[in-house]
Amino acid sequence: MTVHLEKALAKLKTTGVRMTPQRHAILSFLLDSMTHPTADDIYKSLESKFPNMSVATVYNNLKVFIEAGLVRELTYGDSSSRFDADMTDHYHALCEVCGKITDFEYPPLHDVEETAAQQTGFKVRGHRLEVYGICADCEGITKH
Repeated sequence: MTVHLEKALAKLKTTGVRMTPQRHAILSFLLDSMTHPTADDIYKSLESKFPNMSVATVYNNLKVFIEAGLVRELTYGDSSSRFDADMTDHYHALCEVCGKITDFEYPPLHDVEETAAQQTGFKVRGHRLEVYGICADCEGITKH
């Protein structure tokens, strides 16, 4: 078991969340995934192990993880939400062709938050930065 999973399980335990086999599998999948999966992706990956699990079970568990601060939901208008278990400060690059989301590191933009708070009067709680383009895999396809 990874250190990250052990810490996540300990955090859930302190919030009184009961650990079911499905919940454990969903959390493990998210922590191991770098693809920012949808709930349906998670369901499809785990349904062979848990044939009685429904997509609703996945969504309900994702909600528990979000409320516990273990996962963030990435929403994109009308398309399916994606889920990210990397709670560190990082940003995302999105492929406009295939929808792939890739993490990238950049110093946190605290000055942007401060400026936004000063100019708007908002109590800024965070921000999200995404860049859009075409991933290397799709770029190779579109050149042919």
